[in-house]
Amino acid sequence: MKQPSLPWEAGCLCGGVRFRIMAPAIMTMACHCADCQKMSASAFSTTIMLPMDAVELTHGETARGGLGTGRRRHHHCERCKSWLFTTFEPDTGFTNVRATMLDDHGWYVPFAESFTSEALPWAKTGAAFSFEKFPDEADRTKVIAAFQAAQER
Repeated sequence: MKQPSLPWEAGCLCGGVRFRIMAPAIMTMACHCADCQKMSASAFSTTIMLPMDAVELTHGETARGGLGTGRRRHHHCERCKSWLFTTFEPDTGFTNVRATMLDDHGWYVPFAESFTSEALPWAKTGAAFSFEKFPDEADRTKVIAAFQAAQER
């Protein structure tokens, strides 16, 4: 899966929020946890992990969605409620953008998947790495290195 040239343009369903991505993906993932299933109204959420400063709002403002509490900050469009991206407090140094928010997301393939213990039995992604829960730091480091190596080929 070769990433397209930067910048990448993205936005919500109604166009009320637009943003630009200025750095390549650190890693791509799918999350099968029950929370992501409910938030995405699907079998899993799609994620493009990016450096924190890679996302630049170009139009509109985001509203906090999801539970509205805790360290995860789910950014949504106030009008159409699209789940755009997630940041973290305290800052983890990365942002998770929902892949389907990109204007051109046909290149996206999940390289890893998490919370397969909560996956619907028919939901298969074909990801190179699978984890029953969220991968620990050592596993994330390994997956990120493998993803980066795959990008160089």
